Amino acid sequence: MKITQMAGRALPLRGDDLDTDRIMPARFLRAVTFEGLEKHLFEDDRAADPSHPFNDRRYSGATVLVVNRNFGCGSSREHAPQGIARAGFDAIVGESFSEIFSGNSVMLGMPCFTAARGDVERLQTLVEQSPDTVVSCDVESGLITAGPLRIHASLPAAARDSFLSGQWNPTTMLLDDFDAVRQVAEKLPHISGF
Repeated sequence: MKITQMAGRALPLRGDDLDTDRIMPARFLRAVTFEGLEKHLFEDDRAADPSHPFNDRRYSGATVLVVNRNFGCGSSREHAPQGIARAGFDAIVGESFSEIFSGNSVMLGMPCFTAARGDVERLQTLVEQSPDTVVSCDVESGLITAGPLRIHASLPAAARDSFLSGQWNPTTMLLDDFDAVRQVAEKLPHISGF
């Protein structure tokens, strides 16, 4: 499935270096599946700060997350982007992302757009002032629009190309041509040659 654009209301989440332990606290990593992880996003931060954006009903149903610098740093746990995607977010716009977090997000079909600090802060301010603003993200051009605001963002070329070609999910690609996978497996001595 090609991913070319996404649009929806946004949730502004301010702060640099928000690591995966804050996004998804370690005690929730024991889950056998990723089901229900969305309930635990920023659980400790939300408990400590009732005004946390994830507690704010004005952002209920938001599909674009707007973050600052070095988002998703820390451990490589895929539970963090899984929780974000399962909460209904289709895209993240931020200043920068941990490479592993960004890669895990690509595998879920959730682009992480990178934009300049000033542009991200203007977008966060706009959404804080007008939570009903629709934010549109274009994968090919990197253009982010929100009301009168136009931001030029980017994606790593390989991620952009994989979204545009529909080849962002390697598991789906394998399952789409599983006969070819079987044929290769039959030729491998460590699978069928014992």
